[in-house]
Amino acid sequence: MHSRLRRALPAAAIGAALLAATASSSAQDIKEHSLKLAHTVALDHPIGVGAKRFSELVAQKSGNKIKIAVHGNSVLGGDNQIVSAARGGSIDFAVFGANGLVPVIKEFMLFDFPFLFDSEQQAQALIDGPVGTKLMNKLPGFGMVGLGVFDSGFRNLTNSRRPITKIEEIDGLKLRVVQSPIYVDMFKELGANPVPLAFSELYSALEQKAVDGQENPVGLIEATKFFEVQKYLTLTRHTYSGFPLIMSKKTWDGLSGAERKVLTDAAREAAAEQRKLSQENTNRALGALKTRMQVIEPAPAEVARMRQKVAPVLEKYSKEIGVDLLKETQAELARMRAAK
Repeated sequence: MHSRLRRALPAAAIGAALLAATASSSAQDIKEHSLKLAHTVALDHPIGVGAKRFSELVAQKSGNKIKIAVHGNSVLGGDNQIVSAARGGSIDFAVFGANGLVPVIKEFMLFDFPFLFDSEQQAQALIDGPVGTKLMNKLPGFGMVGLGVFDSGFRNLTNSRRPITKIEEIDGLKLRVVQSPIYVDMFKELGANPVPLAFSELYSALEQKAVDGQENPVGLIEATKFFEVQKYLTLTRHTYSGFPLIMSKKTWDGLSGAERKVLTDAAREAAAEQRKLSQENTNRALGALKTRMQVIEPAPAEVARMRQKVAPVLEKYSKEIGVDLLKETQAELARMRAAK
């Protein structure tokens, strides 16, 4: 027995030495980097918290060698500006609403299609599955690398004029919408007078009654205190608001395999934590808004009528993103609903 133990010891020592050498080699592959991440929301918003958590995880996993400075509140520009900066390599990471990618890659308009998803979990499953992978694989051809998608929940409708319980009550409302053609067409079909406007100008426009209402996730409605200038909230859940975390391909191409693994592992963990936080924040914000606004939950039959009303929008924009992509998406969502 002692003889066998003596023979085993060198083998164990060799194994330990190999592990140590591998760890040392991996550590040597991680260099010192000071990088920048930009996003457009408040630092304490779940998107901002997710970005900060990503930075912390990268520092932790790299032995504090890779440091990411997070710049929120649009200090480095709006969605279009930070997307352009990431593509050019002047910033290293960006987090923004998925519609910020549409001017570059039309297929990302898929996530602006109205009444596509039943729940946040369903939207996230699609993003994490083959359809989302197909979209993310398009990014490197446009100077970006996709690391994950954060959550901001569903977009809902607010206004200062009347409660909306049915589609006819949307008629004639002047609503601020995202600066995107699909949102303009969506709300035209619903009977509103849509006004594309930068988010930075929205509170003032609501306060001055330049517009009657707007549409955003409840967490953002509460955080920006729209309840001060809006009386009614209708939970239309018309589109899902995902926020891609992307990286400049120029920065990515200059990293080692070990450094890339640090970033992808940190992004996966940060996204999982952020999504959970976002759902908790949505529930909390909705509870707070119910004490400050009249909150209306439309009947399922009314939501079905809205979905039917915007069907021409899906038909029109499916030609832009590719009919096959929409069919694949709808088939995958049908599979999820059947499994549920």
